[in-house]
This record gives sequence, C-alpha cells and structure tokens, in this order.
Amino acid sequence: MTNSSKLFSIVIAEDDEDDYLLTMEAFKEAGVENKVYWVKNGEELLEFLKSPPDDASFAKPGLILLDLNMPKKDGREVLSEIKSDPQLRHIPVIVMTTSKADADIINSYDLGVNSFIQKPVRFQEFVSVIKIFANYWIKTVKLPI
Repeated sequence: MTNSSKLFSIVIAEDDEDDYLLTMEAFKEAGVENKVYWVKNGEELLEFLKSPPDDASFAKPGLILLDLNMPKKDGREVLSEIKSDPQLRHIPVIVMTTSKADADIINSYDLGVNSFIQKPVRFQEFVSVIKIFANYWIKTVKLPI
C-alpha cells in the first residue's frame, strides 16, 4: 500500500473561513498538493463522510483536520461518532484548534484522536506546523487507504 498524496484527500472541518484560508495558504507554502474538501460544521462533516460527492475527481478522505469548537455538532461529538463508526474510524483525525485546555487535550485522546495540534497565532509559525504535519502525515505515515 503506497501513501502517494494523489491517492487521498484531506477534509478540513472548520467553521471560521479565515482559519480555513490560512490553512490553505500554509498548505500551499508547505507544498501540500492533496485535494482538500472544506466543511463548516460537524453535521456537514458527518454527511460528507457518509455520502461523499458523486464526482469523478473525488479522492477518498485519508485525513481529517478537525476544529473542536464548531456550530451544530462540535468537534468532540463528531470525533466520538467517527471513532465509533466501523466505516470511518480508520481515518486519522487530527484536532487543530486554538484550545490550550488540558481537558480538551485529554478528552480528544480519550475519544480516539490521532494527534492534537494547537494552532499557532503567527502565520510563519503556522506554516512551520503545517510543514511538520505534511511531512509526517502525508509523506511519512502509511495510511489505511
């Protein structure tokens, strides 16, 4: 099983458009070429995962970047549902949030998150984190796709 970035997409679950655009710019600077899908809340994420688009260019989600604080269904609820669903639980979920609360970190790992990343405030620090993320999750780790 190869881990070519062309074989999978990344789903970003983020309600803040500015944070989404910042992530996309950081992906560009980090050389991430995977197809990215954006959903704006937890309900949209679950709907997307359970009923993917009927599109010839659709690439199976290999990673989910999940914000914790979203409307409708927050990241904690969604993480719990993903990790308890036999069809979805194999998809690595990386929480990327501004939260620094120890309770959020512990709870996320209890729910089965694969990584917990605190979003840096400064753009260059954010790009550095995204480069590390890309090197590890896209270029190094073998994903079950």
